[in-house]
Amino acid sequence: MSNERHIPHTQLNEQAQVTCSTCAACCCQLEVMLITDTGVPERFIDSDDWGGEVMRRLDDGWCAALDRDTMRCTIYEVRPLICREFEMGSPECLEERSGIDTIYR
Repeated sequence: MSNERHIPHTQLNEQAQVTCSTCAACCCQLEVMLITDTGVPERFIDSDDWGGEVMRRLDDGWCAALDRDTMRCTIYEVRPLICREFEMGSPECLEERSGIDTIYR
């Protein structure tokens, strides 16, 4: 047995309703391609390996437009189309939430 301290991880409740206050912004670690012009400020735009425009992510892997204190989007009104279509509580959202225990390791 190791003497290392283990910090227990609590899995997000898959049955709980997803709301703005319980979201955890799981999708904000996904690559977001910019396929339409919604007005995303240039400082949040980067290029991928193939020259396509994507949302810039910081060194920690999270979207540059994510406010780390509130875990909410700072450009919500002009967020990319993909973010608009990735509906809170949708099957895709719930799938990302189910993998949250690997995000912080």
